[in-house]
Formats: sequence, structure tokens, C-alpha cells
Amino acid sequence: MYVAKQKDAHAAPGKVPIIVRQGALQEKMAARESTGFPANLTPPTPRATINVCEVIMLAYIFVLLAVAVRFMPHPWMFTPVTGSLLFFGARGSRRQLWVPFLLLAASDVVLTRLVYSYPFSWDHYVTFAWYAAVLWLGTKLPANRILPAVGAALASSVSFFLITNLAAWAWLDMYPKNLSGIMMSYAAGLPFFRHGVEGDLLFTAVMFAAPLALEFLRGAFNKTDHAAAA
Repeated sequence: MYVAKQKDAHAAPGKVPIIVRQGALQEKMAARESTGFPANLTPPTPRATINVCEVIMLAYIFVLLAVAVRFMPHPWMFTPVTGSLLFFGARGSRRQLWVPFLLLAASDVVLTRLVYSYPFSWDHYVTFAWYAAVLWLGTKLPANRILPAVGAALASSVSFFLITNLAAWAWLDMYPKNLSGIMMSYAAGLPFFRHGVEGDLLFTAVMFAAPLALEFLRGAFNKTDHAAAA
């Protein structure tokens, strides 16, 4: 290849010997084959993805949103609390799982004591344990699948309804301490349960779809930029 180039050094200016061009093409094909990509195909454009730091930032944003919504006017129990806990467990920092737990527990104390002026009772610890359980459940979810997350949200809604209403029956004096009293407690919580399920399913689906939506938008913008540059 290089010998032919030396022999043809006296060729007319602007004309490159054919054998040199073929050698360059062979080198290019060999380089593609060395990367495992077929030499006769054009390598694909790298996919635009959202990086880990951006996903972790989303997890913190969703938790802060969940805390903020609790202090805003909203339908009772229709909050992103469950979705934010599941998302943080699935995509947030494992070393910082205490952050959403602490923020939501602290907001419970503030709401109970300062906003509603209720006494702090032992049934709050039941809610705190539920926060920790939902965070743990989130750590078992796959990162980029929405359906398992929605199923986990439904399980979280049902468990919250069962556990908190049982605690209310045990703590409050408004229900008789028998099976009939337990049924009365669950019946009283049914309207709130409907709102809770709707909010949990909606916010969980939106939160787990957010990274996928951001990847799609970033890819669309990159294609637009490449087309404009071409």
C-alpha cells in the first residue's frame, strides 16, 4: 500500500492512486470490524439518555413535591407521597433513603401539632413504619418499568388503608373494641381510600414515566439539532 504510494508520487496533482484509496477503505472497514459492528453498515447514532445524577435529582424533586402538596389545598389523600417514596427507593441514592423518610415524618409532626392542633399519638409511628416499608418496596422495583411500579402503588394503597384504619380503631374511643368496631372503622375510611388509590396510581405512573419521557425529548431535540447542522 505504501510502496504504491511512493511509486506514484510523480502522478498529476489532485489525482490519488486507486490503490491508495482502496487501502484507506480497507483500513476503515477493518476498524469497524474490530469494534464488532458490521463493516457494510453505518454505525447508529448514540442514544440520548438521562444520566444517573439527573434521575437522582428527580427523586429528590418528587419527595419535595410530595411534602409541599401536603401543605397545599388538595383532595384528601390525593397526594404524590406513595409515588415519591417508591420512585426514591427505585431510582434514588440508597445511602440517602433516610432523607424522604425524615422529610415526610417531620411534615407529619408539623401538620399534626401546628396545622391541625392534634395531639401526637402512637399511631403516627405506624405511619412512619409504613413510609419505611414503601421505601424498601421501591428498592425492589425495576428501574425502567412502569407496570410493576403501579402494582406496588396499589399494594401500598391497600396496606395503608388496612393498617391505619386498624390503628385508628385501636386508638380512638369512637369505635367499639370488637369486630363490628373494626368494620365501622374501615367503612368510615372507604371514601378516603378511593382518593388515595387514584392519587397513588396516577402520581406513581407519572413519576416512573418521567425519565423515559425526558430521554425521548432529549433524543428528539438531538435529532433536530443534527438535522439543522446537516
